[in-house]
Amino acid sequence: MRRTTTLSTGLASLLLVGAWATVAAGPASAAPAPEAVSTSHSKAPASDALIDAMRRDFGLSRAGAEARLAAEEKATAAEPKAKRAAGAAYGGSWFDADSGKLTVAVKTGASAATLASVRDTGASVRTVKYSARQLDAAKARIDELAAPDGVSNWYVDAESSSVVVGVVASQRADNDVRAFLAKAKARAGGSAAVTVEETASAPGTFAAGTVGGDPFYTGNVRCSIGFSVHGGFVTAGHCGGAGQGVSGWDRSYIGNIQGSSFPDNDYAWVNVGSGWWTVPVVLGWGTVSDQLVRGSNEAPVGASICRSGSTTHWHCGNVLAKNETVNYSQGAVRQMTKTSVCAEPGDSGGSFISGDQAQGVTSGGWGNCSTGGETWFQPINEILNRYGLTLHTA
Repeated sequence: MRRTTTLSTGLASLLLVGAWATVAAGPASAAPAPEAVSTSHSKAPASDALIDAMRRDFGLSRAGAEARLAAEEKATAAEPKAKRAAGAAYGGSWFDADSGKLTVAVKTGASAATLASVRDTGASVRTVKYSARQLDAAKARIDELAAPDGVSNWYVDAESSSVVVGVVASQRADNDVRAFLAKAKARAGGSAAVTVEETASAPGTFAAGTVGGDPFYTGNVRCSIGFSVHGGFVTAGHCGGAGQGVSGWDRSYIGNIQGSSFPDNDYAWVNVGSGWWTVPVVLGWGTVSDQLVRGSNEAPVGASICRSGSTTHWHCGNVLAKNETVNYSQGAVRQMTKTSVCAEPGDSGGSFISGDQAQGVTSGGWGNCSTGGETWFQPINEILNRYGLTLHTA
């Protein structure tokens, strides 16, 4: 593994010689050296570099970026309280960037006391036709269908109070697509519960063949590390199967894939040894400072989110939808989160982070970082729970 001859104290030294520096950072000629990260736990909104990235990707002023992060943190804390307050009438929720508040959908007919309880959490309220429970059940019935290639994805959308089915625009008139939509509407309980949206192209995963840069490798496949856990790291399942050996950017041995699932899920975890070790950091690639990971609180729909990957490095966007089923050519993957962040081959498995909170590992999507696109990730907490792992946090 790569070594350095000069060490600083504290976490900065770990960033220079620890596993995240060696595994996620490329050779010195390929990427700038990681910046030192402060170990201070004073709660600033975010690092200067992260603020700068949000200003670039969202067109915000510094004050606007800081205000958005503060509002998103407040909305993230309010979301579980609002869900409990709404009870059986809960219809979903999302962060509204314009108002800076969490909006909670509540099924029509809920009592005045229920509405008041939801508003007491600081959230806005919108009445909708269906509860989240009804829509989740409808989506689960659609999950039982085999989807043709022209159907890209489907998910529950709280704002429209429907199950949204994505269809590749050029295949909208395809007989198999039309048949799938008819079955989906029937299983959802009627056309009112299903909304059809067109997508530019079919989704695909972001693994890549062997190329230079900053990879980890399984055979001739290059992917990106997600998050450090105690004893290893998590990544995407389509990057390799259980038992496969894993090597770092310098082709030195790291460990083996201990568990992997794809399709149906898209996650895996790798044990770390042979002189490699882990630190709670997401690489900023010189675009932003390396980011400390302090937890895995789930950001709401509408919140800002950023991604780090070995091909396209650091990019930001918004959370668009949760619990989405994505129809890859290899099979459907469920319980995914959709974002407006771009990605390209080789970014698979990389980190999605909101503020200092881990969100998930890059799975796939459509488009690229030149013309734009959408990307899905597998939520981190599901991976931790599945394998009994503990996220490595600062």
